[in-house]
Amino acid sequence: MQKVEFKLITRNDNPEIARIIRAVLSEFKANKPGTVYFDPTTDDLFTLFNTPQSEYWILRLDGKIVGGSGVFPTEGLPQGCCELVKLYLLPEARGKGYGKLLIEKCFESARKVGYNQVYLETMPELNMAVGLYEHCGFKYLPGPLGSSGHFGCGLWMLKDL
Repeated sequence: MQKVEFKLITRNDNPEIARIIRAVLSEFKANKPGTVYFDPTTDDLFTLFNTPQSEYWILRLDGKIVGGSGVFPTEGLPQGCCELVKLYLLPEARGKGYGKLLIEKCFESARKVGYNQVYLETMPELNMAVGLYEHCGFKYLPGPLGSSGHFGCGLWMLKDL
């Protein structure tokens, strides 16, 4: 049985989680403009997640970083709503319930700082993640909320906590 560890991001995690994010987007042919692949903050998530009312969780299996996800107060979202952001897992961590556990950690973070809704943006190419979001109770929206700047995403979802 693998040792599973969730911890908040540190500066030392930046290079590996950025590599994972870009590798997963490339794997699913979603490495296009308007996504986090080209977002400059992807290389320094530690600093980004020092923003108040945000947290980013790193997932380690047997000491190896295999993914992460966080919540962020994206500009323009309704009061009480945060965004689930940058949920990416390496292939060896998929299909084993770790994505759901990461999302639940993010829901805990969101509740802790007073959010009552979680929004996300994704794309059809990431169909495995879309199924996970549906399973976790996210409902489809007809269009985007807020101002993430990720014009490459064509699916928008919302969950009440």
